[in-house]
Amino acid sequence: MANSNSSRSGSVPSPARYGFTDASRAEAQLRRAGWWSDRGPEEAEPIVTALSRTPDPDLALHSLDRLRDAADAGWAELSRALADDSGLRARLFGVLGASTAFADHLVAHPDDWQRLRSDASPVSTLEERTSVLLAAVGAEGSGAPGTPGGPVAAVDGPDAVSALRRAYRGLLMDVAGQDMAGVVDPSLPAMSYEDVAATLSDVAVAALRAALSVAVAELKRSGVDEVPRLAVIAMGKCGGRELNYVSDVDVVFVAAQEADIPAATRLASLMMRVAGPAFFEVDAALRPEGKAGALVRTLDGHLSYYRRWARTWEFQALLKARPVAGDAELGADYLAAVQPLVWTAAEREGFVADVRSMRRRVEDHVPSELSERELKLGRGGLRDVEFAVQLLQMVHGRSDDSLRLTSTMDALRALGEGGYVARTDAADLVDSYRFLRTVEHRLQLRQLRRTHLFPAFDDGDALGVLARAVGLRSTGRNTAAQALVAEFRRHSSRVRRLHEKLFYRPLLEAVAKVPTAALRLTTSAAVERLAALGYTSPEGALRHIGALTSGVSRRASIQGTLLPMLLDLLANTPDPDGGLLAYRKVSEALAETPWYLRLLRDEGVVAERLAQLLGTSKLVPELLVRAPEVLRLLSDTPALAERDPMEASISLRSTVARYSEPARAAAAARSLRRHELLRIACGDLLGLVEPTAVFQALSNIWVAVLESALDVSIRDTAKSSGDVPARIAVIGMGRLGGAELGYGSDADVMFVCEPVDGADETTAVRFATTVVEQVRRLLGAPSQDPPLEVDIDLRPEGRQGALVRTLDSYLSYYRRWGEVWEAQALLRARHVAGDQDLGERFCRAVDPIRYPEGGLDETKAREIRRIKARVDSERLPRGADPATHTKLGRGGLADVEWTLQLLQLQHAHEHPGLRTTSTLDGLRAATEAGVLDAGDADELAQAWTLAMRVRNAVMLVRGKPGDQLPKQTRELNAVAAALGYPAEVDTGEVVDDYLRVTRHARAVVERVFYGS
Repeated sequence: MANSNSSRSGSVPSPARYGFTDASRAEAQLRRAGWWSDRGPEEAEPIVTALSRTPDPDLALHSLDRLRDAADAGWAELSRALADDSGLRARLFGVLGASTAFADHLVAHPDDWQRLRSDASPVSTLEERTSVLLAAVGAEGSGAPGTPGGPVAAVDGPDAVSALRRAYRGLLMDVAGQDMAGVVDPSLPAMSYEDVAATLSDVAVAALRAALSVAVAELKRSGVDEVPRLAVIAMGKCGGRELNYVSDVDVVFVAAQEADIPAATRLASLMMRVAGPAFFEVDAALRPEGKAGALVRTLDGHLSYYRRWARTWEFQALLKARPVAGDAELGADYLAAVQPLVWTAAEREGFVADVRSMRRRVEDHVPSELSERELKLGRGGLRDVEFAVQLLQMVHGRSDDSLRLTSTMDALRALGEGGYVARTDAADLVDSYRFLRTVEHRLQLRQLRRTHLFPAFDDGDALGVLARAVGLRSTGRNTAAQALVAEFRRHSSRVRRLHEKLFYRPLLEAVAKVPTAALRLTTSAAVERLAALGYTSPEGALRHIGALTSGVSRRASIQGTLLPMLLDLLANTPDPDGGLLAYRKVSEALAETPWYLRLLRDEGVVAERLAQLLGTSKLVPELLVRAPEVLRLLSDTPALAERDPMEASISLRSTVARYSEPARAAAAARSLRRHELLRIACGDLLGLVEPTAVFQALSNIWVAVLESALDVSIRDTAKSSGDVPARIAVIGMGRLGGAELGYGSDADVMFVCEPVDGADETTAVRFATTVVEQVRRLLGAPSQDPPLEVDIDLRPEGRQGALVRTLDSYLSYYRRWGEVWEAQALLRARHVAGDQDLGERFCRAVDPIRYPEGGLDETKAREIRRIKARVDSERLPRGADPATHTKLGRGGLADVEWTLQLLQLQHAHEHPGLRTTSTLDGLRAATEAGVLDAGDADELAQAWTLAMRVRNAVMLVRGKPGDQLPKQTRELNAVAAALGYPAEVDTGEVVDDYLRVTRHARAVVERVFYGS
């Protein structure tokens, strides 16, 4: 249909100007109502303007059009009232523009618009609302419904349900009208979220009482003359007077005595059966034993259960318990009896762990594709606020009665006023909680259905309507939608961020100022809290926290802000106590570093990652106090974990090259190595770097240090003679040659020299020896860093041999005196530093020795096996467990490496792919060459990689090298965390995994290496 205004003068307004998306239909509906002419709305301008301010003008007008048809003769009165009564316009249009359900109610009951008039007699108290609902079913009588002598409904069955449903919807509409009026007309008094939630809760309580009066009538008609004493206890949001428009109402039923239970159970069941179709579902699942338990128990029955069997979440639920219907005296007795149990629940063993576990289960319940939009259960949702507040109430409400409140908002304010939470944080959470609950209310108003799901972020229409419903307005619907999404994300993010801080803030406030009456938290309470979090020495932790937060300096203030979150994060690590001590040491060492605390405060990911590192590793904090700049990288994953190893090596060499003095050059090399070592360790522990990349990076940085030390030593030694008479190359051996170093590995090397033109061999060797001695002295100097041991024991003649030889000398030795184990050692030889041409010529020259033509004869193969057996029996440390020794144990590094090296000696002469110094590359090449079964190669590679990772993990955890899988539980937990196991893994599983993998590898070794 064409727009009816399309041919008119531009001065005639279009309904689109008023926010109607279907301008033609809107104009037709407005004309039928008498509010539009050829000149526009004219004197009906206030009505059309009010419609335009509703959340959904099209829905409001369409619903009004339906109401016009339904009202028939009454439409004239309604139309006049809308023209004269701005309050009615705001309330009625607000309801119609927000809710199809209330539109349906008004169409079914057209006269109910009258209750939204400004001069209508307000129904404002619980008693008045209860009277309205009782009158709907003709209930008369004094006293409380559901008690002897109380009002009994005159009707029951479907007639009672129908009457109650209509009256209840009318009361709900009263609330919705007041709630939405301020959206349509900002000049009217706004009804706050707290008032809306409290009023909805009162309406629900009135409904429960009315349902009870109908249930009593049905009970009496079934032949029960005496009404049993029954108390109805509201739980959840109804108990806290913070109910939604649509929600189940959680209750618990209490009978006065055992003899009353059959009749009381019948009465409770009847009440639930009436309330369901008339109002809302009454959920009694929070009763003892849940749905499997008795619907009604006596007070003693409840207490017996709570004292013996109740779990933590049941006491948490009781925080909001409130007698609302039935026998008031019995309800008061119930509340008085269970309150002491609630306020001692935090003393239960595993209390905090239970609450945290429940929080995880709640989050896990949300489908991943909906988690970002889930208002109630998702991250940054309502449950985050409620769980945190309830936990803090239960911990600190034991000694502070002011925290014993049922409302989340009231409890938050009390926590802020009492000093348990910073006032600004409490105010921010109140603001965000109010926003999220308001959004929830507006979503539920639409169809009066229970929902907590924010609209899809690309649903512009739904978002625009919701934005206007919560009071966000703009010049265009899309803009309002974008503003709403931004607000939603801002509040969700703030809730999640403050949730962690709030969870522990009271403890930190107390620790900083104990003892003070204002905070009402004793030292013993703080100790209990820390113990509940998992700190094995809470008194020690308390001292660390006190030292960090004492005083009035800015540093202490920022620490007081950071520590609540860090305590929580550290509690999730293998060693919370050690992590907190490490954090104190790092903080004290970096006390004068101006950006340190600001970085932790402003970059949440830095604090999270730092806590994980400190609670797992002793090596990281030792390095961190001397390389604090690495902290900045914790917020930049690519810079932390994706740096090219060659880039780091080049940077180190170029920096050290600027120094001519050996000691300063060595110090610079150590500093840069420390930085890289810490960077690699952080990336490794955080699971951001693959194991093979860790081995390569550690090897490259060692090579760069060697290169730098060699360069500065050559320059320094040449000062005395004025020239450089020799070329020097460094040959990497062992794991350095294979680029497979760990955090605590030595550097196995050999030094080869060659006279330059015009120099004699003796002078060249003497010069090179002086250089090598200086390299070893510089790198081997005492240091707090992991040692830089240059091991040259693999040279000809071992420790008795010359430090440096010429290439010809090496070849002469190997050809005349070399033993099979030396040929085996040369399999790992590669040039790593110094003169590249010389180093590569050395490697080519020893190829015939390490890759013997014709392979390895059986005699030499037996010799290798004999040596290996001797190593297994003699070199394993006393007391070591061969099953879990990563280097010399069964299926460990030596087993895998010797097996590969035997295959290389036997077959590399005819399979060039086997001529590699890398263990993993060699295993792949052996498979490709057909000398090793692919499955066997996989078993060996898996065992070798795991053993290397365990060695590295032990070094990271202990801060010193170790080849044995730890037996002590705490260390084993930390090793498991370093290996990437989830926090809840059983340490036995870690050991079992290692034993399984290495057992399979050992079987391959027995078959391939020993020929068994």
